[in-house]
This record gives sequence, C-alpha cells and structure tokens, in this order.
Amino acid sequence: MPSTPMMGLMQDWPLTVDKIIDHAKNWHGDREVVTRSVEGPIVRTTYAAIHDRAKRVSNALKAWGITPGDRVATLAWNTDKHIETWYGVMGIGAVCHTLNPRLFPEQLVYIINHAEDRVIFVDLTFVPLLEAILPHIPKVERVIVMTDAAHMPQTTLPKAEAYEEAIAGQSADCVWGGFDEQTACGLCYTSGTTGNPKGVLYSHRSNFLHTFMALQSSVVGGKTSDVILPVVPMFHANAWGIAFVGPASGCKLVMPGAKMDGASLYELLETEGVTFSAAVPTVWQGLLAHMKQNDLKLSTVNRVLIGGSAVPESLIRAFHDDYGIEVLQGWGMTETSPIGTLSNMTPELADKPFEEQLKWRVKQGTPPLGIELKLKDDAGRTLDHDGHTYGHLMVKGPTVARAYFREEGSIVDDEGFFDTGDVATVDQMGFMQITDRSKDVIKSGGEWISSIEIENIAVGHPKVELAAVIGAAHAKWDERPVLLVKLKDGETLDKQEHLDFLQGKIAKWWMPDDVVAVDEIPLGATGKIDKKLLRERMKDYRLPA
Repeated sequence: MPSTPMMGLMQDWPLTVDKIIDHAKNWHGDREVVTRSVEGPIVRTTYAAIHDRAKRVSNALKAWGITPGDRVATLAWNTDKHIETWYGVMGIGAVCHTLNPRLFPEQLVYIINHAEDRVIFVDLTFVPLLEAILPHIPKVERVIVMTDAAHMPQTTLPKAEAYEEAIAGQSADCVWGGFDEQTACGLCYTSGTTGNPKGVLYSHRSNFLHTFMALQSSVVGGKTSDVILPVVPMFHANAWGIAFVGPASGCKLVMPGAKMDGASLYELLETEGVTFSAAVPTVWQGLLAHMKQNDLKLSTVNRVLIGGSAVPESLIRAFHDDYGIEVLQGWGMTETSPIGTLSNMTPELADKPFEEQLKWRVKQGTPPLGIELKLKDDAGRTLDHDGHTYGHLMVKGPTVARAYFREEGSIVDDEGFFDTGDVATVDQMGFMQITDRSKDVIKSGGEWISSIEIENIAVGHPKVELAAVIGAAHAKWDERPVLLVKLKDGETLDKQEHLDFLQGKIAKWWMPDDVVAVDEIPLGATGKIDKKLLRERMKDYRLPA
C-alpha cells in the first residue's frame, strides 16, 4: 500500500496581492512614486500614500455595491492613480480588467460586454473614446474620470465623477484579503487576431508567484536602490509585472503617463535617475533617435528590457556601443502573465567577445524558474533542443493560463502544456528563438495585426479575386502589413482605391503600407492561402521609402 506523505508544518499564508502593497507601505513607505500626470505636471507620492488612497478606492467600490468577483475596468496610462485603483480593486476580491485603448472600438465593446464590467476608471485622454462606444456598453453603471474637479470634463458618461472627489470622502480603513489565493485578481484580453479577443483571468496566486519570478536577478531583479520606469503599459499584461515588482522590492517607480515620445522619456530617465526600464522596440528607437539628434547620454540607466516583438540586432548594438547599456530581450504573452523567457547571458557567454554574444542576445532567451517549455511537432511528439529543429512552442507553469474566461474547455494538452501559437527553436544552451507565428500574425511596434481580418475585408473589393496580407520588414515598426491582390481579369491596379476600401473598417495603424498586384496567390491542400510559399516568393520585396 502507498504510504501517506508527511505534510509540512508551515503557516498557510494566502498569496494575495494586497500583501504586496502592504509590504511596500510597512517597509518602504517613504519611497517615491513619480508620475508625469495626464494633466501635465510631475506628481510625487509614496507607497504609504498609495496604500492609503487604494483603501479609499476600495471603500468607494464597496459603497457602489461592488462585491468579490465583480469586474472593474481601467482605461488608463501608467500613473500613480492607476496603481491605486489596481490595488483598491484587487484588495477586496474584485477583478481589475485592464482595457487596451489601442483596440478597435468594436473589440473594446466586445470585451467590456463579455467581461460585464460594472465600473470603468478612465483617464482624461480616453473619455471621448468611451463616450463614442457608450450606447453599446449598457451594463456599465458608473464611470470615474481619473482627475480632479478642476479638470473634470463635461461628459455624457453614466454617474461620471472625478476620481479625487470619489475617494475624498472615503475612509482609509478597509480590510483587504481574507480570501482564497486562487481568487481571480486581474483580467486581460488578448488582441483577438483570430475571432474575438479572449480573456485571461489571473489569480492572486499566479500574480504573486509571477512577482517572485520577476524578482529573480535573471529577470527584472529589483533592489531598493533601483529606479524603474515601466514604459510598457499596465494594460499590457500587468506592465510585464512591474507594477507588482516595484512595491514588492521597495524600489522607486517612475510612471510616464501619456507621454512616451523620446524627449519626454529622456527627461524622466535623466531627472529621476532611472536605472532600469522596459518597453517595446519602437519606443526605444524613438528615444535613441532623440538622443542622437541632440547628442545626449544616459547617466544612470544600466539595463533595459525589450519585448513585444523581436529586438533588432541594430538596437542591441546601439545601446551597447553608444551608451554602454545592456539589453535584456524578453518573450511572453498575455497567457503567460507575461514572462516566458529572457536573454540573460550565462557566465560562459558573458566571457565571449560582444560580437559573439550577439548570436544569443538576438534570441528570446531561457525560461526563469517557474516556466517549463518544450517544442512539439504536429503529432505532439517532443522535439530536440538542437537549435535547428523547428516546433510548436509549448509552455507550462503556475503563471500560465489553463483556460479562457467564460469559454468552455481547457487550452492545455494532456501534459498541461499551452500551445503558444509560435514556432521556435531551442538550442543546447536552452536559448529559445521564435522563427515564425503559426497564426500568420504581424507584429508591428509590439502590437499584433491580424492578416486574416484585413484579407477578409480586402477581398470584398469588386475588382479583387483573392487577397493576402504578409508582414514586410520595417526599420522602426519591426513589421508592417503589405496587401497582395490578385485582380479579376481585365482589371488594373489603383493602390489608393484598395486602401480607401479598407478605410474605417480596420484600425488606422493596421492600414497596409503598400498594395501589390500579383499573378497568383498560392493555396494549400485545404484551400487556405499558403503564406509560407507566398513569403518565399516575396522575400526580395522591400517597402516603398
């Protein structure tokens, strides 16, 4: 008979994220959080003050009838108020649903209704966006504009109230936690590149463990002496965990608000003594262009984390050669909370000349403790990590989703692995590299563009027989979409005509950079467009200057 395992005698201390901001208040209460406010001025606060105000947010929510499990949305930039709202929502067991303002309005309507958001906290910038979709989101009961009475706009939003007014009369005495660590904590929807966006429902436990993961020195790290500026938005999978890492480590946080141009970021990086920052490649390209143009240097930054799309070698070189700054490339997705892999150099690689290191620095890197990954073929067989064999990238861990919100069925295989939809290789040193995307998604500036969605609209043009969209390399945006059309017999190409046809049907930044007429669009055995063959045929194509 199997013996019963002996159980440990340690305390059951639920891993709930309210304990993170409690820790920051208790042990790092005076540490600064600096924000470039949406209204303009630089605002300074502390973890102790954020803790106090987050409790007032909690009491306001309770007064409005918000109960554990209710969804409360934010449509906001990275600010101190956004952090307060996060912890205020999560502390009482409600679910913080971060809305991505870059989604197409129809997608925003879908996810607000699908999540059944009852309250939305919105920055001034996005009030017009919310007003425009208001008729289509009937379940939203109340909107809080994240400003003070002096800046409060005239608005048609329901029970609209200025944030400062809403919390002013509330007590800072509120009991947080006291619920199961598996309680839902945050909700973030994928970009919906095929079909509707899908909701990833984080638990308190998963976010807590993800914070531990991020605190590893091989990931974000985070010492009390660090000053971290998360440019990556809080609506991108929890700002890659930094909104939890900051208070957990007691480091100073610098929040950029709505201004993420090169000049604005440079000012914050320098004046606030930032040591570490995280953003998508296009943000860094904008910063470097500004610095080069004005002959500027960075005096305190020593590391930057770059993710969202593959990092060009030129970007890694520029940071290293011109500024002595190390680039840490990261890969992840909404479903992985999002940390998946990071391109940290092993001691053996660090000893090599920088030119040799680049071979690994351009890869997405190795998984930290808490993430398992493997490659599988179409038949589900595990593939070798030899750096050459391509396979479906599969991930597993306590911070990886097992199902989507309000959807039937599991999204993991019989071994508990989630199929990322990416095709990758893994080398003998454990470095993973994305080689393709199995869903033909185009990544532009860290955001996803659905080729299929554009194709489905473009083919509706009366002159078009067949349409396909592929990504073409772009110096700034990594990739941009190109529309390929096979015209009906006797028709001639007028590029503008096809772009005009797409106008208003897709997001502006999805608009193809070029339209190319082709003689044939190859189809595979199942009748689907053979993108692999198409890309091969177009390999010499370059976007117009």
